[in-house]
Amino acid sequence: MRNAAGRGGDWLARLREICMALPEAGEKLSHGEPTWFAGKGKVFAMYDNYHHGAPHASVWLPAPPGLQEALIESDPERFWRPPYVGHKGWVAIVLDTEPDWGVVAGLIEQSFRLVASAKLVAKLPARAAE
Repeated sequence: MRNAAGRGGDWLARLREICMALPEAGEKLSHGEPTWFAGKGKVFAMYDNYHHGAPHASVWLPAPPGLQEALIESDPERFWRPPYVGHKGWVAIVLDTEPDWGVVAGLIEQSFRLVASAKLVAKLPARAAE
């Protein structure tokens, strides 16, 4: 289902729109892929454009304890454990099979909240559950 030259640009543009809307988010290349940082802090999202022969284009996100397993168990066609960081709880979301972009955006915001400073998190709107 590889289509890096076509739809891949759409996925990356959509990810940029979501990620760069977060407070003081920054983007730079890391390991050859677009990566988003919370301010000058930690990574909250990394694009995977079939990196090292991956079967899907995806976005990798740090996740709170237990979320990676829950997402993969609930929908293994949509979520998977990425190499290098999967053992630290990160989860990958498949993008090249028409994801629910509302879910993608919600998970990206959650990963931002997980790694961002309290100052940056305070700039986000309160979540409904709070």
